[in-house]
Amino acid sequence: MKKSTIWLLTVLMALTVVGLLYIQIMYMESMIRMRDDQFSEGVKRSLNVVASLLEQDETKYFLEEDVAEVESSSVYTQYGGAPHLGGVKYAFTTHSGLIGDLTLKADADKIYNIQNEPSNVANSYNSMREELKGQYLYQKGLIDDVIINIMNKAYDRPIEERVDSTSVRRYLARELENNGLDLPFEFAVVNRSGHVFYASPGFTRQNKINSDENSVFVQSLFHSDPPSKKNYLKVYFPQKAKYVLSSVKFMIPSFIFTFILLIVFLYTIILAFRQKKLTEMKNDFINNMTHEFKTPISTISLAAQMLNDPSVRKSQPMLQHISGVINDETKRLRFQVEKVLQMSMFDKKKATLRFQEVDANSVIQQVINTFRLKVEKYGGKLSANLDAQDSIINVDEMHFTNVIFNLLDNAVKYRKEDVPLDLRVATRDAGNDKMQIIISDNGIGIRKEDLRKIFDKFYRVSTGNRHDVKGFGLGLAYVNKMTELMGGNIKVESDLGKGTTFTITMPLLND
Repeated sequence: MKKSTIWLLTVLMALTVVGLLYIQIMYMESMIRMRDDQFSEGVKRSLNVVASLLEQDETKYFLEEDVAEVESSSVYTQYGGAPHLGGVKYAFTTHSGLIGDLTLKADADKIYNIQNEPSNVANSYNSMREELKGQYLYQKGLIDDVIINIMNKAYDRPIEERVDSTSVRRYLARELENNGLDLPFEFAVVNRSGHVFYASPGFTRQNKINSDENSVFVQSLFHSDPPSKKNYLKVYFPQKAKYVLSSVKFMIPSFIFTFILLIVFLYTIILAFRQKKLTEMKNDFINNMTHEFKTPISTISLAAQMLNDPSVRKSQPMLQHISGVINDETKRLRFQVEKVLQMSMFDKKKATLRFQEVDANSVIQQVINTFRLKVEKYGGKLSANLDAQDSIINVDEMHFTNVIFNLLDNAVKYRKEDVPLDLRVATRDAGNDKMQIIISDNGIGIRKEDLRKIFDKFYRVSTGNRHDVKGFGLGLAYVNKMTELMGGNIKVESDLGKGTTFTITMPLLND
């Protein structure tokens, strides 16, 4: 798959996920806003009704007070207070129920005469009408007195008497339930300046009114009170946010699934890029392998053709030279094949190793003796300081030798063209029953962004304009794996343009 195709799929998928999230968020905001509006409207309706009920309670209070005064006055007896009078009762009702009644009383004897003496109907009727009229005017005056008292005296009563906390809680609970808002609430009665006359136990003005204004609703009480005497009922809903958010709780699984989809998408994109990178590295590996195999095969083929020449067969020095070339190229080809076969180890949890006691200083010295000629061929020098006092380790000798050889070979490959190679190998005691092997050079170095990847399979550090560095990208991966399997570890330090240092730490053989 082309990189442009991967990027196109990435952009399309990203736009899809972002669009899905945007739609979900907008829908959720709309649901929350609508739920909040419904809640506020229901609370306002409930508070209006509660305020009306409190005003009706106050009207009942003054009405009962005036009736009690009339019953104890002489005027009451003047208008039919005698016990032998009958009466016509007029009841006054409100939303909260019966708050008072007024009785218009008539003379029982006169009513009897009206019913039993038809000849006196007209006169008796007129007399009764005048009496009822007088009583009506009295009752009207009584109601007018109540209204005047409410207007002039009500606001002077203590607010604790005008607004009973028990009644307020009962009214609020009933009206909120009627509006479908069955959730806990706290309330307080305050004046114009914010002074709290009384509050429910769970109401704290500082912490709740100031911290969450959206959960506090205010209703003015007694509209006829002058502005300076105004009082307010404040109601706080601790669980308002929970109540509003409950309308969108079904969206939570949707967000979870969207988040999982996003994670899977990102992981898929990462795998796609890794797979593409791996494909590119494998292609480079095949190209390098073809070149590495082609050179020795061509050389061996040319030497075989020369052997067919009779003149060459007659020359003993020439035969020795050709046989030496064939032998060297065969070894080179075998070495390359071994490198390819090493790939099989990386897909196994553990390679088959034959551990034995080995003197690390001795093995390293042998590799140095073999490799020194190659270093000197390029005008460089190879120095060794094998100072480790205790160098007996338990390793597979063949693989340990290959590890040291690969590191030295890399130093030669990535040398500077204009500076003689200075290759240094050292061993030292590291304490805690361990020893260290340090291999450093003054080559081209490694960039910081490449240091994390140099031990990856098939990864090869770019060498710029140099095209003579060949390989499979397996050398350092092999070194890292073998070192770990033999119980050690390897670290690398490098500065671009200054050189590279590899440090191998190996455990010593226990007594």
